[in-house]
Amino acid sequence: MSRILFIAGDFVEDYEVMVPFQTLAAVGHEVVAVCPDKKAGESIKTAIHDFEGDQTYTEKPGHNFSLNGSFDAIKAEDFDALVLPGGRAPEYLRLNEKVLDIVRHFSDTNKPIAAICHGAQILAAANVLENRKCSAYPACAPEVSRAGGTYQEIEVVDAFTDGNLVTAPAWPAHPAWLSQFLALLGTKITL
Repeated sequence: MSRILFIAGDFVEDYEVMVPFQTLAAVGHEVVAVCPDKKAGESIKTAIHDFEGDQTYTEKPGHNFSLNGSFDAIKAEDFDALVLPGGRAPEYLRLNEKVLDIVRHFSDTNKPIAAICHGAQILAAANVLENRKCSAYPACAPEVSRAGGTYQEIEVVDAFTDGNLVTAPAWPAHPAWLSQFLALLGTKITL
């Protein structure tokens, strides 16, 4: 099975870190979640984003998410795939040069990358979207375009795969997003 790196931070979207972390671990992958300036055993706060008919999503306190890796100790080359969950964390994680270097490693080596919602902000900041097709939360569409990518306007329950990159607008797309990511990983699930 694959060794998968999650990069998250405070106020990551609750479902977008918890559900894929648990799903990928449940099917046998080794999943390591890290956050800059934090160590294994520490936690980050999450936020729950919901779609309740307003002009944008609403935000409520989520759970604490326990990290099982230390950011300073990880090496991108030790992992087979990368997950970038959304929420508010990407807006400041994209300012961390090591985060961007890690993303560029996965892009340059053509390893699978799964980004959801605002995770595309990190992809754009790392300059890995040139000539790529990418979905994201609609408010991130200008960033995808300015980074040289082609924003994919898809339903909130859909996901889009372009080569080694699987993206989706938000957590309602988990079934499609995780299914496409598992296919890239070569994961076989038998019942």
